[in-house]
Amino acid sequence: MTNLEARPQEIVCTEALGAGAALLAPRDVPLGGPRAMTVRRTLPQRERSLIGAWCFVDHYGPDPVADSGGMRVARHPHTGLATVSLLFTGGISHLDSAGHAAEVRPGEVNLMIAGRGISHQEFSTPDTDLLHGVQLWYALPEATRHLPPGFEHHTPEPVTLDGAVLRVFIGALAGSVSPVVTHTPPLLAAQLDLRPGARLVLDLDPACEHGILLDAGRLSLEGAPVPGDHLAYLPPGYGSVVLEAGEEPVRALLIGGEPLGEQIVMWWNFIGRTHEEVASYRAAWQAEIGAEPAGPPPGGSCDDGAPHPRFGPYPDGQPAPLPAPALPGVQLRPRG
Repeated sequence: MTNLEARPQEIVCTEALGAGAALLAPRDVPLGGPRAMTVRRTLPQRERSLIGAWCFVDHYGPDPVADSGGMRVARHPHTGLATVSLLFTGGISHLDSAGHAAEVRPGEVNLMIAGRGISHQEFSTPDTDLLHGVQLWYALPEATRHLPPGFEHHTPEPVTLDGAVLRVFIGALAGSVSPVVTHTPPLLAAQLDLRPGARLVLDLDPACEHGILLDAGRLSLEGAPVPGDHLAYLPPGYGSVVLEAGEEPVRALLIGGEPLGEQIVMWWNFIGRTHEEVASYRAAWQAEIGAEPAGPPPGGSCDDGAPHPRFGPYPDGQPAPLPAPALPGVQLRPRG
């Protein structure tokens, strides 16, 4: 999924849950086109750029594909991050420049490591009538952000807890451990399905910060209600958390991780460390797709040692790639 919100009007998180916790409200962002599929974005926010290394949370659906057109995101680039695709209904087909082609279905996870540079496309599958899911990005740390691109697919075994079912896509929780390699400090991404009236106590790593995204039902967190589609933020220090479902089933996504401890520059689909670095990624992409032609770099490789072309090659016969928007007229500032 591409970040078409080049200059977001971010929402300040002001609703405190206590003990440093907060509620991050969603904002609607169209993915583009005359029949744009709208996503609800809860991260980044003006006051919070990261939860652990997580830097981007888009929540969408349930969308009838006949009305919304489904997901139709043509080839676009990424650097310095990883994308994580999770679904509740429907299917998404993935194709990337590192040679990976895969679908993701409910209960599965697709993780794509962009590293030094990758390009990919995502389309809802032809058999998808109702599309509903989440896409997340996390920032790669300095030590691994120049890795070659990679891809993993995983289907975790559901774990039955007291009144709930847990699926751990990334990381470890309640004795369930995912084999997915993230190339970043410890991360967590898990789906929680609670029965009506269930009360669940989850042990957490107090060294990590966490976020809980409510997808369906009525949920209270430590006795405080979480509005639908909101992301509840918990700072480091929580060794456990109490979740209680209302009179209908609850579905929520739990993310977390150790604070990244690094400043990042995030613009469009790129993560770097300086304005100049991100500008160079944009220039490379525009040159590769012929939008702003330029000669190859001296010596045949990029300044940081990445091979040229940074974001290719790509199979023939695919939809036209998405050009990058213009850079803002101000210096991009590090955040985190």
